Amino acid sequence: MDPFTVEVVIARPREEVFEYLADIANHPEFCDHYLVKWHLTREDSYGTGAGARYRIKLPVRSRYAWADSTFTEVVAPRTILERGRAGKYNRILTRGVYELEDAGAGTTRVRFTLETKRKLPTDAILEGGPVGRLWMKRQSKKSLNRLRAIFEEGRDRGTRATVAGGPRKPTSAFRFQTDVNR
Repeated sequence: MDPFTVEVVIARPREEVFEYLADIANHPEFCDHYLVKWHLTREDSYGTGAGARYRIKLPVRSRYAWADSTFTEVVAPRTILERGRAGKYNRILTRGVYELEDAGAGTTRVRFTLETKRKLPTDAILEGGPVGRLWMKRQSKKSLNRLRAIFEEGRDRGTRATVAGGPRKPTSAFRFQTDVNR
């Protein structure tokens, strides 16, 4: 898919928006209208190496709708680069970039760019061609508008992603002991 870019201006300081976006567990809150069933790939959801797996709610039914993303480069408070895979056998490489810049008077311009790289020509069918690109661009724009609503109005929050299997319990002092008399 050819790259596309969407952007929004949020009435909050750049550092505050960056801190929110650098935690991948927050992304379902504004992307859950088209990316569902989020699971973190590790317990630490903040910064470089944080990742998640999710299902893309495509307009057509597809059994290859799972994708994953991992933050590969996090440069505070400017850039978050995520790389991932999607499609059949995870063949389609994805690259997303969040760029944050000061827009003056305590506001932040958030720009999101997404591009994919297909391995086989048949992967274009899974991406949906030009219609799929327009659909993804529209959904990405809607997610940035929801991000703005979260910061400016305190609404449109979805649920945060968790590690598969639920929250972890702290370790206890219990130890398994073997019966030596058997």
